[in-house]
Amino acid sequence: MTPLFHPHLINGPCGDPALYIDFLFQRRALMFDLGELSALPPRRALRLSDVFISHAHMDHFIGFDTLLRLLLGRDAHLRLHGPPGLIEHAGHHLQGYTWNLLHNYTTELVFEVSEFTADGRHARARFRSGDNFRRQDVAPPAFAGGVLLDEPGFRIRAAQLDHGIPCLGFMLEEKTHINVWRNRLDALGLPTGPWLAHLKRLVREEATDDTPVEIAWHDRHGEHRRELPLGYLRQEVLQETRGQKIAYVTDVAFHEANRRAIVALARGADLFYIEAPFLDAAAPRAAATAHLTARQAGRLAREAGVRRVIPFHFSPRHSGDEPVLEAEVLAAFDGY
Repeated sequence: MTPLFHPHLINGPCGDPALYIDFLFQRRALMFDLGELSALPPRRALRLSDVFISHAHMDHFIGFDTLLRLLLGRDAHLRLHGPPGLIEHAGHHLQGYTWNLLHNYTTELVFEVSEFTADGRHARARFRSGDNFRRQDVAPPAFAGGVLLDEPGFRIRAAQLDHGIPCLGFMLEEKTHINVWRNRLDALGLPTGPWLAHLKRLVREEATDDTPVEIAWHDRHGEHRRELPLGYLRQEVLQETRGQKIAYVTDVAFHEANRRAIVALARGADLFYIEAPFLDAAAPRAAATAHLTARQAGRLAREAGVRRVIPFHFSPRHSGDEPVLEAEVLAAFDGY
């Protein structure tokens, strides 16, 4: 199975949290957290449509100004999703600069910021360059079942966790994964090409089986065009399997309420990115700062039944001990 989502920790396991998730064959990407972003190439940053912020501590949000500088002067619409207070934090960043020359731009940069709360008191605001990034409150989103974003191909859910402040964990779920049988295409005399992306989109949008699908291609014999019903193509050339699932949890205290919420959020994930700042020997320090130990991270991943655990956000106090942290996570994950 060729995965649709390709995640990458911009700063590795030791730097600021910033998980970049690229889309296969699309000029689009998502990100979990906005730590320092100097290692992210601008061309990749420009693919971002949505950024999901766990909380606004500096090492999780300092990259906002990097994105602002990169996007200014471009037509762009970036959506930010996060916990209570995110609208105010984004507004303070934007109003920390002087914008008296924005009237010279012919482009429009828009930040749309949504806040998710466990009690349902959600909020949303927009900040437009054409209005000097003044705050404009708009209708709040309706987050049913913790779903922050729901599109034909995937959804993103959040759980509110405790870090001494509300802190969000995230799950990215591909609704169904669609593979193309190349040998069956060949047997039917059909080419590969952009029409297959259109075919997959129709399937994800639950179009009816009699929906016509146009197939056009060019070869040495000239131009060709066929039209076949969606139901026939779905049966003959596509294979639908369980979608990819990526969970992300960082900066959380280890207690029962968090444990239950994390396990429920990450249940069955293919990849589980989870913080592991401290060795178990430093458990008192982890508890005092509302963080996990490596052993606790591994136990949570095991209880959630994930396929692979990827620890990150290692504390500088354990610099040089990264292999030990990873080993402690994996030992707890494997049940040793």
